Amino acid sequence: MSVPIIPLTDTFAVAPQLSASDMQAVADAGFRSVIINRPDLEGGADQPLASDVMAAAKAAGLNVEYQPVVSGAMTRADVERFAQLLQSMPAPVLAYCRTGTRCTHLYNAAQTL
Repeated sequence: MSVPIIPLTDTFAVAPQLSASDMQAVADAGFRSVIINRPDLEGGADQPLASDVMAAAKAAGLNVEYQPVVSGAMTRADVERFAQLLQSMPAPVLAYCRTGTRCTHLYNAAQTL
């Protein structure tokens, strides 16, 4: 995998943009679930589509959810949905967005609910 994974806890980590070709390495690293927080096409046409990443994640045996959150416009509903995913998805969970920062903010906000 060509991107760094940043662990925040023993059961949750964040990463910058991942692609379909990264999903087997995510599974091999021991993750059981992936949350995609970056909206499709946010970075233009070169950004990997969530549907392609989701298909590869499922093929690698991962649970995966697409929860697009607009950068700089996180809502309480976004945080509540993220918290629900963290409670319901098998751990450890890896979430990604453009840089990992948005996922980190979502995680930190979810801990205050």
